[in-house]
Amino acid sequence: MALEWEQIIVDSADPVALGRWWAEALGWVVVDESEEIIEIRPAPDRMPGLLFVPVPEGKTAKNRLHPDFRPDDQEAEVARLLSLGARRVDALEDNQRWVTLLDPEGNEFCVLGERNS
Repeated sequence: MALEWEQIIVDSADPVALGRWWAEALGWVVVDESEEIIEIRPAPDRMPGLLFVPVPEGKTAKNRLHPDFRPDDQEAEVARLLSLGARRVDALEDNQRWVTLLDPEGNEFCVLGERNS
């Protein structure tokens, strides 16, 4: 038996708005959308994707799972994401190789620095 990773479900107060934000942030495409849900993927036929669904309750604590991204230029990517509406969680500490940001609904994600050799 083999498993294929199809998507991650993201609970959201406004799934369509949050899904569109992540599509822009990641450069992904919308593959399914209704008034209540939106699914995005790297390309129409590429998985895994992110499926944003409505939930009545808001986020109350730190995420148990969050994505890490490694761009070519951490500083430029952090600036770009902040310009799209992300918020910075913390100040960069000495020797810290990542920046923790929040998406528009407060979900954490990290932008990593250069990989250690």
